[in-house]
Amino acid sequence: MDTPAAVSALSALAHESRLSVFRLLVQAGPEGMAASKIGEKLDIPPSSLSFHLKELTHARLITPRQDGRYIIYAAAFPTMNALMAFLSDNCCGGNPCMPVPQCTPDCQKAADISSAD
Repeated sequence: MDTPAAVSALSALAHESRLSVFRLLVQAGPEGMAASKIGEKLDIPPSSLSFHLKELTHARLITPRQDGRYIIYAAAFPTMNALMAFLSDNCCGGNPCMPVPQCTPDCQKAADISSAD
């Protein structure tokens, strides 16, 4: 992934609704989800959802496909993986990275509390 593509993807994800849509589609897996179902689950009105889906599609983070009269959206896992690789390229200055510590139950509770703020 080149820098302009990474900036486009990060820009598309830099909105609460679009980030929620993308995370929902990642959870849904390769089969994806109909736009109407996305709107229901995230309580986003159809006109706003259409705009957000367009932005994510232009950034190549999601892909639409026609299924009868529905449009099914799915996360573009190759783009997501390329973005993750771009962000972590040359991690730790080329040195082996420290392993990520496992979160204890107390640590998870603290993370849950801070993310609720």
